[in-house]
Amino acid sequence: MNAGMFGEDGRPIGYTVIAGKRVHALNRASATGNFYMKPNGVFFGRGGKWQMLSTDVFADTVRKRPDFATQSGPMLVIEGQLHPQIAPDGPSKKIRNGVGVDPTGRAHFVISEAPISFGKLARFYHDVLKAPNALFLDGTVSQLWDPARGRMDSGPPLGPLVVIERRART
Repeated sequence: MNAGMFGEDGRPIGYTVIAGKRVHALNRASATGNFYMKPNGVFFGRGGKWQMLSTDVFADTVRKRPDFATQSGPMLVIEGQLHPQIAPDGPSKKIRNGVGVDPTGRAHFVISEAPISFGKLARFYHDVLKAPNALFLDGTVSQLWDPARGRMDSGPPLGPLVVIERRART
């Protein structure tokens, strides 16, 4: 599925790290649009351990570059609280996707099957998955390819992607 906001050229507009290589620097700019709704955040990991922090906390505390990272926004759930600027069920309805990290460090990628509001996605992470932190990834071009379940969405070209592979057990 798509893994965050991107510019017209398809390149990420926020912090992106792939295989330990920084592709885009941390973006702390202020502007309009979902990405810039503060706080936005960074989903990242090293050695299979996943974390999520608001952009400011990430900038202030993370010193070692992760193996993987994507910055997007807004945060849907911040330290166990719903984002204060997101309405419980606002008028904007789209296919939306996000990622949340539960208390065990397990990442939960979610994409809706029908158009939903930010609030509904945020409450799913908060109420159902009990994720203390969750991050909105996209909502205009959200797409998923899941061969095991027969889902192959189509739409406009995507920018950054996240690919999850099941490893063979040894």
